[in-house]
Amino acid sequence: MKADEMWKASTGKGVKVAVVDTGVNPDTPSLRGQVLVGEVPASVGYKATSDYTGHGTSMAELIVGTGASGGLKGLAPDAKIVPYRITLEGLSDKTEEKKSPLLQNVIKAIADSDAKIISMSFTGAIDFPGVREAVAYAHSKGKLLIAGTGNDAETKNSIGYPAAYPYVVGVAASDKAGTVGKFSEHGNYVDLASPGLNVPTWCDNTFRSYCTGQGTSQATAIASASAALIWSAHPKWTANQVLASLIDTAGRDWAKDDPSTYLGYGLIRPRKVLENPDFNPGPAGTDPLAKENVTGVTDAAGNAPSANASAPASPRPSKDTTDDQAPAAATADASDNTTMWIALGAAAAVLVIGGGAFAVVRSRRGAGSTHA
Repeated sequence: MKADEMWKASTGKGVKVAVVDTGVNPDTPSLRGQVLVGEVPASVGYKATSDYTGHGTSMAELIVGTGASGGLKGLAPDAKIVPYRITLEGLSDKTEEKKSPLLQNVIKAIADSDAKIISMSFTGAIDFPGVREAVAYAHSKGKLLIAGTGNDAETKNSIGYPAAYPYVVGVAASDKAGTVGKFSEHGNYVDLASPGLNVPTWCDNTFRSYCTGQGTSQATAIASASAALIWSAHPKWTANQVLASLIDTAGRDWAKDDPSTYLGYGLIRPRKVLENPDFNPGPAGTDPLAKENVTGVTDAAGNAPSANASAPASPRPSKDTTDDQAPAAATADASDNTTMWIALGAAAAVLVIGGGAFAVVRSRRGAGSTHA
């Protein structure tokens, strides 16, 4: 990605990213001054700054970390985080679980705020009507919603929500050469790919050391940071235009009108937008994912999944995977479900992502055939 070059054009200044996760600890060295705690509405702000696993804090650092005191340096270090905590895997306290806000209420609250991007590094298998409606509302308010597609491709490869909802950008995980992670879930709801292998994150909520892992969680954070860089450089653009610019410049070796079920429209390359101050993002009101948003999620045969009549309207979603981490100094095994990859320097982590060829067998969304 050549982050140092991108930062000459944009560092994300002026853009607020809402991180919906396990909470965000604003007191890690890399996040001091980066988390807008006072902007979380009280109605959905229960323990927003108390991270019960370290996951949400890690995602926030990958987006806006300053790199202070050996911490992670995020891709958009001058953007700001607005933290939201919901019930995900790892929250074992039943009392706290009951007090945690519902995802649909959190999304609606963000929609009514001035945060531009909603970053959601979690996934679940149930389509909740209330969340679907909240997502549509946030889209109508001009928000860019980004979520990981999930990490169970090697087992069940179930449809992952909220990534599969219309108006949510589903992000798959790839390595720096563009190869999709074997764990990264695939389907016609994959819209873009982002680096998601070998990324340092906090080992746990004691925040003593970083571990490494892989997954669509980190891929989501990096995609959110990439969008923040572009929106900062072009503050008058709409969410549609920011997304269109990421799609137009994504690295791929297939036709743009034939997105991959593994990598969508390709690997994000925000540098290709930032290096051209006259980049044309297209019409402000045109949804670049209009076709996908109308069609909705389908299987390989083009059939929509059956509705889950028993799904409650007010969900408390859960991450359906857990981190499999190793100390950051070690070589991580590619077996984690919620992490991503960055290169750790002596004082900070900086993205080192190439725009090389995609070495992946992909499936066309419509026909279900494969191409090398």
